[in-house]
Amino acid sequence: MDRPKKPGFHPAIAPGSLVAQVFLRLAIVSDIHGNLPALEAVVADFERRGVDRVVNLGDSLSGPLLPRETAEYLMATDWLHLAGNHERQLLEFAHSPNDADAYAHGLLDDAAFAWMATLKSKVALDEHVLLCHATPRSDVEYFLDTPAGFHTRPASPAEIDDRLDGVTAPVVVCGHTHSPRIMRSRRGQLLVNPGSVGQPAYLAKRPHPHVMESGSPNARYAIVEQSGADWKAELVAVPYDHRSMAALARSRGRLDWEQALSSGYASLS
Repeated sequence: MDRPKKPGFHPAIAPGSLVAQVFLRLAIVSDIHGNLPALEAVVADFERRGVDRVVNLGDSLSGPLLPRETAEYLMATDWLHLAGNHERQLLEFAHSPNDADAYAHGLLDDAAFAWMATLKSKVALDEHVLLCHATPRSDVEYFLDTPAGFHTRPASPAEIDDRLDGVTAPVVVCGHTHSPRIMRSRRGQLLVNPGSVGQPAYLAKRPHPHVMESGSPNARYAIVEQSGADWKAELVAVPYDHRSMAALARSRGRLDWEQALSSGYASLS
């Protein structure tokens, strides 16, 4: 397998322009879940666009797809990687088995487990950008979404304030829910969830049964960039050969994954 190339930085505005120059351009990926073809499509897209740093928010390997191959790909990059709740669960698997992690746990080698053990679920990139898998205080709490019946709604300003847990960074980036969103806190902080690279929908059981659905099989990521004193974000949806991954999930007995990968919906009702 070819090692991934380091993304090159291509300024969006030429030096010397009278328009404010872009100082930092981040590609944000999250929730890959062993879907290597989706990740490769995302990487090709942001390399074409030009970024100067890549951040992976975690939940990279769990699921019935290609965990070992995805681990090898990610460990060869110079990206900043975070741990998601599934990295923690894979490391704790012997004491607390989880069905969602069983396939990946059986295929990963010692190098992958050692790599996962080095990762944190929250990292301050600098004084401007805080990265977290879910929320600043938890690797499983929903941040920008709140379950409401069988679906979810955007989190309220009060819920966001509570989940920020005192964080004042101008930019906070999260994953976990697989739901692509760009929001603002009441104090004006930019809040970004890139969505999921590799699992566009799922059925959750807690705090009560509900679905997270993107509505398409595309691979998702975000670009977050600083322009002058301000920050902005873009959500990106990238097509890839999702049918092959749906067929792989079906061959491994995961019809729920097949449906999600085929349609972007966890429930067609």
